[in-house]
Amino acid sequence: MVITIVIPAQAGICAFYSPLIDLQRIVIITKKEEKSNIKIMIPKLHATAPLFALPDQDGKEHSLADYAGKWVLLYFYPKDDTPGCTKEACTIRDSFPNFKKLKIAVLGVSVDSVKSHKKFEEKYKLPFTLLSDDEKEVVKAYGVWGKKKFMGHVYEGTSRTSFLIDPKGKIAKVYKDVNPVSHAEEVLADMKKLK
Repeated sequence: MVITIVIPAQAGICAFYSPLIDLQRIVIITKKEEKSNIKIMIPKLHATAPLFALPDQDGKEHSLADYAGKWVLLYFYPKDDTPGCTKEACTIRDSFPNFKKLKIAVLGVSVDSVKSHKKFEEKYKLPFTLLSDDEKEVVKAYGVWGKKKFMGHVYEGTSRTSFLIDPKGKIAKVYKDVNPVSHAEEVLADMKKLK
């Protein structure tokens, strides 16, 4: 078992063992390093989905509680109008009649602004809701915000991850490292098994 204790930055970092706690390891980290060393975990299968309230592309607030009693595909994506995110959104758009037939609400979430979402929706005629998490509260609650690497550069961003949430608000399926091209069909195939 690892016990983490956060202390002021001036105190530095150390790790030690204590016979008082049966040689369990205690790791002390500084406040400065707290954000990079403590990771928020992705909610587990069958856990209750974290609640949230965010504005959509029209500025209207949507709460997860509004969708109680319905299936929800909550999909997180890195950025509006970029190649992978556009491909993913457009494949969901093209399959949207099937999502409606299975009564699945689709909520796309990124840290882009409401204005950016509106442009993205209009440019590609997206028929579903895009939610703006510009304060990064929801991406962190779902464990999809963190360090990423691209062409040797390390930066913080949103991982392409989706959650299928059942009518009771429980996580029925987690999709990590989503393939933008096949994701819509994968979700629809899973829904047919789950219903």
